[in-house]
Amino acid sequence: MTVDNLNLEIPKLIFNASGELIILPSLTSSKDDFDFFQGKSNIINKKLKYRFSDCTEWIEFPSTQEMHKVLNGIGNIDNFLAEFDGVPFEGMTVRLFNPETKLWSIYWSDSNTGVLDKPVIGSFEKKVGHFFSRDIYEGKKVIQLFRWDARDKNNPIWSQAMSVDNGETWEWNWYMYMTKVK
Repeated sequence: MTVDNLNLEIPKLIFNASGELIILPSLTSSKDDFDFFQGKSNIINKKLKYRFSDCTEWIEFPSTQEMHKVLNGIGNIDNFLAEFDGVPFEGMTVRLFNPETKLWSIYWSDSNTGVLDKPVIGSFEKKVGHFFSRDIYEGKKVIQLFRWDARDKNNPIWSQAMSVDNGETWEWNWYMYMTKVK
């Protein structure tokens, strides 16, 4: 199994005069962009053991995920189920499509925090979605990137990266290799 999908280009980031990240939708962005993900998937996760430390060690673990549409199709929710050191873990993603801006907002929460994280925002182009947000990770200001590669709708790949230099360089820290089961 390949460790990454780095052969895909990351869109150039745009900032306004005050340094705010500007996210524009693709011309083809639609409420149907996540249709490939409906139903249940088995997942092999590869997560970097330590971030921002030149770590090359990956932790691999299985999980499942099940997604369904909500809000007459402009949203969807999924549940992510895994186990870490024998302890059950549950994550939940809420994705909302804004018909006016043509942008998706993706929110995450899990059984450890019970708090919705700041959303990553973006859209799909040619079956690849890029979603960004500014965030703080262990005291560092970062730009976070979620990438959805749905070119193979039965085996999509989700990946996450962070940048400490406004998108000049990226550290990929998590990959999810999905296989649709229903």
